[in-house]
Amino acid sequence: MSYTRRQLGRLAGAAGLAALPLRQGRAETKEVVFGLIMPLTGAWAKSGELARLGAEMAVDDINAAGGIAALGGARVRLAVGDCGASPETSKNAAQRLLAEEPALVGGVGAYVSSFTLAVTEVTERAGVPWFTLSYADAITNRGFHYVYQTSPTAEAQAAAALPTILDLARSSTGRTPTRLGIVMDNTASPVNFTRGLRAGGAAKLGMTIVVDETFAPPLSDAGPVMQRVRAARPDLLLLLPTSVPDIKLTLEKMNEIGLGKGRLPAVNNGGPMGSPDLLRVVGKDMLEGVMFITATWGMTGMETLIAAFKKRTGQPWITQDSISTYAHIQILREAVEKAGSTERDRVNAAIKAMDDPALAQKYFPGGSIKFDERGRREGAALVIAQWQNGEPVTIFPRDRALATPIWPKH
Repeated sequence: MSYTRRQLGRLAGAAGLAALPLRQGRAETKEVVFGLIMPLTGAWAKSGELARLGAEMAVDDINAAGGIAALGGARVRLAVGDCGASPETSKNAAQRLLAEEPALVGGVGAYVSSFTLAVTEVTERAGVPWFTLSYADAITNRGFHYVYQTSPTAEAQAAAALPTILDLARSSTGRTPTRLGIVMDNTASPVNFTRGLRAGGAAKLGMTIVVDETFAPPLSDAGPVMQRVRAARPDLLLLLPTSVPDIKLTLEKMNEIGLGKGRLPAVNNGGPMGSPDLLRVVGKDMLEGVMFITATWGMTGMETLIAAFKKRTGQPWITQDSISTYAHIQILREAVEKAGSTERDRVNAAIKAMDDPALAQKYFPGGSIKFDERGRREGAALVIAQWQNGEPVTIFPRDRALATPIWPKH
């Protein structure tokens, strides 16, 4: 009986790596190509560039350590694509990368969930194992076999994050916020993040949604949106833009109308709220106390990685963008080592057979490098970071935290 590539990949996922006939990589293999698709131009370019820095560092570290041992020391090369600023340009970037790199083994991207959805439509058809930190549940709800999500999904984050934030408020102030405001863009991650809250999740937590504003990025004027927030008088604001320029506009307007600098506790979901660029363009006073939810951040156990990244790049801290792409490249390296091959289905089978808590501990909170039938990392947990004295520091989970949380004062 013969199998197509997709059938072979599905068999491997069901039965594990041992179910496939072992074929070692050829001794003459000189290069292993991993792909990276990120927004390197447009509103999300800073996050894309931070992701690229992490991926490039991982590749250099792998090659400095001797390359892929199972393939005779083959070196890793990173092939980079710019997905621009829309799902359509993201799809085009994926098609172009696959056309230009026929030996592509696996890849990483594409930051914004909407972009990742478009990219993985292309990579799935080609049978390319693909990793993402993007949050949208839809990414791994499509029955795909080559897509892997290392973050907790947006809905899982929403379910865990708000109770955690409310507990933080109670322990810090002795009272619990009851009036919730939402300001968000219409990209896939915040849409997923807030869906459950609107469908009764907020009410179950004793909260009333008093203002709910959605905009299409880029935001040209934050004034009308934030004035409606001011009029509604929430005592907790979910501030959910996904790009640094839109975060800047909303924070500046909050400050202008008397809601900034901790007067209205604000929580964001995603790494852009911790971007070094944000400190430069907004200033530490306006950021003080702002919290944000991420899938990973600099925390205890990452000291060596953090120090090496800061020395190499000159960045003041490491963000989830850089940590995740570094981790994803290292996971792909591990899969190629275990597969002993650059054949995509062999590598995909090795990913499906992984169960490595120690590897997860290096880069993520909780769980293992182990993926369920949908491609979601098992045990993935959220991180909460907070701006304190000009730097975003991890405050949750407590066993990996670098600082004690503070609750912004009204």
